[in-house]
Amino acid sequence: MKENQVLTEISNGIFSDFNLRAALQFEGDGQKTLFELAQKKRSAKFPEEKVQVRSVIEISNICRQKCKYCAIGGKSQKLNYTLSAENIEMLGTYLYNRGRRNLLLQSGENVSQEFTDSVAKAVKNIKKDCPDLKIILCMGDLSKEQYQKLFDAGASHYILKFESSDEKLFSFCKPNDSFKNRMECIENLIEVGFKVGSGNIVGLPGQNLDILVRDLKLVHSLPLAMNSTTIFIPAENSAFEKEPAGNPVYTLNMMALLRIMNPHRLMPTTSSLEKMIPDGQFIGLKAGANTITVHDGTPEDLQQYFPIYSSKRVRPQTEHFKDILKRAGMTAENIL
Repeated sequence: MKENQVLTEISNGIFSDFNLRAALQFEGDGQKTLFELAQKKRSAKFPEEKVQVRSVIEISNICRQKCKYCAIGGKSQKLNYTLSAENIEMLGTYLYNRGRRNLLLQSGENVSQEFTDSVAKAVKNIKKDCPDLKIILCMGDLSKEQYQKLFDAGASHYILKFESSDEKLFSFCKPNDSFKNRMECIENLIEVGFKVGSGNIVGLPGQNLDILVRDLKLVHSLPLAMNSTTIFIPAENSAFEKEPAGNPVYTLNMMALLRIMNPHRLMPTTSSLEKMIPDGQFIGLKAGANTITVHDGTPEDLQQYFPIYSSKRVRPQTEHFKDILKRAGMTAENIL
């Protein structure tokens, strides 16, 4: 089947395994047309071409998971930190006063009730002073009761990526978790009332195109408000440190397909793209993204201790985003 026919069928909602597998591999003119279709689908649902701006505060690097692709929680971690409720409140209010209306609180996975209570306290107090601030959480697998407490405190959105829809690959990459448990957590979040975001990582060791197709179909089947994909970067001091990085072509095409299949959802263009390829986040916008995260919340002296894929992470600031939005013909939903 020729590229044009694949694109026509995908545009008409025919998301067969063959079509998705073919589109993931598009390069050159085929990829360009795929991106144009993604932009068209985005414009239909977001005609003002506005990008949601999120500020992130990395509130703790304590994590129980020890995922093989992540550098957080490893033996080489030099400092464990957790921001107090008061510090989170102070930082959240500061960002609100700068014009931010979307705040992402991100942490390692810590099931301590004390930690959950502290975050809930911070969320409640921030919402009291900043009622129109949207608070997004990314804190991993917790109990349904803990999710309920955080929701009741005023958080409205939660990001919990399933990373891979393949159970064996999931367990290989995340030996302290299971795909079944992850999906139960996503179900619990939805039942509690959160607007949920989820997605995968492209390029995990042992992954193939068939798994990526299943990832796309799983994201499409879930009642999500947000979806995302991240390119695998071999993190320093992680179990996968010496593995090859993910394929940028597959990652960007995955983004475009996520937009085409789920045109109404928010989707970020990530800092990992910027690290992997020149102008990566701009290209992510061209592939259909409509969310950016500004790293202006985590105290500067703590940023090195939340490495995820590298201690030398790309942390784009305001001027970078002003530039790529202008070139993409888009504007910011909130002040940059």
